[in-house]
Amino acid sequence: MTNLEAVAGLFAPTAVFAILLVLHGVLPARRALGYAHPNTTQTPVRYRLNGLLVFAAALAIWAIALLAPLDWLWRVKWHAIAGATALSVVLTAWMVLRAAADDRPGWVQWIEGRSRNVMFRNHVDAKMFLYVFGGILLALNVLAGAAYHVGQFGDALNVGILLHAGMWVWFVADYFLFERVQLYTFDIIEEGVGFKLIVGCIVVYPCLYPVVLWGTAGLPAPDVDPQLTVLWLGGAAVVFLSGWVITRGANLQKYVFKRWPERAFLGFMKPATVSDGRKTLLVSGFWGMSRHSNYLGEILEALGMALAIGHFANAWTWVYFVYLTGFFIVRERIDDRRCAVKYGELWSEYRAKVRYRLVPGVY
Repeated sequence: MTNLEAVAGLFAPTAVFAILLVLHGVLPARRALGYAHPNTTQTPVRYRLNGLLVFAAALAIWAIALLAPLDWLWRVKWHAIAGATALSVVLTAWMVLRAAADDRPGWVQWIEGRSRNVMFRNHVDAKMFLYVFGGILLALNVLAGAAYHVGQFGDALNVGILLHAGMWVWFVADYFLFERVQLYTFDIIEEGVGFKLIVGCIVVYPCLYPVVLWGTAGLPAPDVDPQLTVLWLGGAAVVFLSGWVITRGANLQKYVFKRWPERAFLGFMKPATVSDGRKTLLVSGFWGMSRHSNYLGEILEALGMALAIGHFANAWTWVYFVYLTGFFIVRERIDDRRCAVKYGELWSEYRAKVRYRLVPGVY
């Protein structure tokens, strides 16, 4: 790698950020009202949503190798991670310092942010754009890794690598297809715009989630009996799609409930709830299976991605699955404590109705 290419790699995340911001600003978008935060105002925030269109445009630019070879982002990934980290620090400083300080310790304000929402002209929301950037760069990094693999092995390639990459593209496209649903999630409603959110969207999500490919994109096809290929790849796809159904179903059910509390989800899942007269919690359908069935679905998606690789004895294959499982177990515990404070006795009633944290009948 030349010095010029290394420097270009450092600035690649910033360049992608700028290009996507322009695309987000100029491409047509639908306007949507978000969820009014109960602790601030009952006036919903208005958003511009065009993530799927921006994603399609970015994929087209990548596919025709307009700005760089198809595998270039893969070859400069270490420099790109360093550049993305620097970009995160700069953006955090700008988004945190532009808001008035509060009475929390300075490092807490830096990590968690001072503002719940940072909205710019034309209803461009910082959080939503950061998720657009993170999702698209994630897909581009995965596709670049797959392109590197194809370039290395040609006809001897591992079809599982292509399936793995396809799963990631599905994952990102699905997010943008249901972009409006994200306006009703915890991250958008509650989380502040600080270093934790920004580095998560700019470094962790797009650059580190493809970690499986770091150790497997340079490997040839696994030694799997050809008669078992359909079972291997088909089984991986079934596990992934099962996880997707659970996660997407859970998030859509909650979205429908928040917008139309009396409506039966999918026409047959009638909402059952517990309430204290002021707050109401859903305890039916996906949300009657476990308290965080959406987390369970994402864990199953990660398992399907790992199985698709086919190198079952290679530790790299399982890194993302193990990380995500641990992450959601910890996050569920944090969410439980936060909800206990927020809902009080109602949360105890809810836990009595929905006994399992993640896996129905197990945990």
